[in-house]
Amino acid sequence: MFTAEPIRSVHFLGVCGTAMAAVASQLKQRGLRVTGSDENVYPPMSTFLAEQGITALSPYAAHNLDAVGKPDLIIIGNAISRGNPEVEAVLERHLRYASLPDVIREFLIRGRTSIVVTGTHGKTTTTSLLAWTFQHNGHAPGYMIGGIPLNLDSGCACPPDARHFIIEGDEYDTAFFDKRSKFLHYLPDTVIINNIEFDHADIFPSLDSIKLTFRRLINAVPRNGIVLANGDDTNVHDVIANAPCPVKTFGLGPDNDFRATDLVLTPDGSSFRVSRSTFHIPLLGQHNVRNALAVVAASLHHGLTPEQIQAAFVGFRGIKRRQEIRGEVAGVTVLDDFGHHPTAIRETIRAFRVRFPGRRLWAVFEPRSNTTRRCVFQKELAESLAEADGVFVSQIARLEQVPEHERLSPDRLVADIAGHGRPAHYLKDADAIIAAIMPLLRPNDVVAVFSNGGFGGIHGKLLKALQAR
Repeated sequence: MFTAEPIRSVHFLGVCGTAMAAVASQLKQRGLRVTGSDENVYPPMSTFLAEQGITALSPYAAHNLDAVGKPDLIIIGNAISRGNPEVEAVLERHLRYASLPDVIREFLIRGRTSIVVTGTHGKTTTTSLLAWTFQHNGHAPGYMIGGIPLNLDSGCACPPDARHFIIEGDEYDTAFFDKRSKFLHYLPDTVIINNIEFDHADIFPSLDSIKLTFRRLINAVPRNGIVLANGDDTNVHDVIANAPCPVKTFGLGPDNDFRATDLVLTPDGSSFRVSRSTFHIPLLGQHNVRNALAVVAASLHHGLTPEQIQAAFVGFRGIKRRQEIRGEVAGVTVLDDFGHHPTAIRETIRAFRVRFPGRRLWAVFEPRSNTTRRCVFQKELAESLAEADGVFVSQIARLEQVPEHERLSPDRLVADIAGHGRPAHYLKDADAIIAAIMPLLRPNDVVAVFSNGGFGGIHGKLLKALQAR
């Protein structure tokens, strides 16, 4: 993809995506001329791009490529498909193009030690905590995170003298012209595998196909690199068998190389011991202990001391949309969480039980991800949501995109939750849910909203309704 011809100008298709905009900003800081286009350009992303001096055109059109002066390289986001007028122009004119992971590899990672954080759950938290641990201790790493870490200035940075690049490694596919997992592009020296479950039902036909892409990732780790793997996860064990590089395990079981013991979970955070060192994190739940344990293992491997790691842990503030308190009105606390997989929802609800002991907990769930819109987790979603005291489920997002025989059945979901002894309701949208839940809320209640989208602004609307009451 990258030839001897110099690249002085780039154009991003899908520039308003969080990752696309972040990388566009980095390339702009490196002195490249950067432009972009998207279907819709509006705040806050339009403001961010304007502040970076990046022109963002809308809507997509073939003449956009002429308007920005025939860029040396077109970067095509993974949400872009054939039929897009700019894509068709790029192909017809034989212009040079690449995926975002290609560009991250060549412009941000190559020449640095690459630490790739993977797994079905916990990638964003683990990557953010690891990047913060390095930065707090003076290592100033480059990083790319699929969320908004509260300790860091942005989700992406790459100081010119960075020795390490820490990246959230997604197993989702790369682009319409490259169906390999994104993480296969990232030149891994250290790979963290937090866990492996079935997910992304729109592109992976089975759990075995997911395991295969993780094996391909491990095959790209050099012999002087390392895989740090969750030794308590049977699917991870299958994947690391016969690895061609060193492997060390972390977990709670006795056979792990890095073992967490003496767990204490409190409303203010969690603590655990690794060998002779005790670590405290202001994060809730056993799943976050595992995330922090992965960070301990990676940090120790790269030369940090237990004291340095703990000093960073104390100041970690978390990530937006991960167990985030959006507000409290009239004694009712409204929480926001990105959880969109049964395991993540279950573990987060259990963490909320620790954080808010004795309080009634409502779960509000939007089936929005490509997996939860389908029936593959019909039974498991009911079991996870039934860990709350009451449940509201909204209409499936973008229902028309899922074949009828593959769709999640909301009626069956709420019936199964009721079968677990929990009241459950299926309503059309955020407004309908607010109208139904408001008469039921009383002081000391907690409302946890689970969605990987905007969910109709439900958090702000609910807080406003509580204020009005």
